[in-house]
Amino acid sequence: MPTFSFNHIALSVKDVNVSIAFYQQVLQLDEIKNTASDSKTRWLSLNEGRQLHLIPRPDSIIKTNKAVHFALTTSDMNSFVKELNALNIEYSDWRDTPNKDYIRKDGIRQVYFQDPDGYWIEINDDVR
Repeated sequence: MPTFSFNHIALSVKDVNVSIAFYQQVLQLDEIKNTASDSKTRWLSLNEGRQLHLIPRPDSIIKTNKAVHFALTTSDMNSFVKELNALNIEYSDWRDTPNKDYIRKDGIRQVYFQDPDGYWIEINDDVR
């Protein structure tokens, strides 16, 4: 049986320029070349060869819920939460308590917020 590792996540977005600006501002992600095609799909680096692909679908209906999310980890949650506050980005814990983080049973701290298309993003401090 082969082994697998994470490569990328792809999201359909209404306005790829708005989404690129959001992810660059909030998560400081660098844009990288879309090597797959000459389409308007744009790629961002999640480091270590992982990528976020933003696929323009201006006429699509995008449905989201918090259980469908992707998570990134940081060793400096306090600075990140301060940045969310400075950018006036609403965040919550898993239970939807506004402007509150959550500490899981295993001690991992996390917050959730949404991108311009409503996709949920979890940031946690699971840097083990």
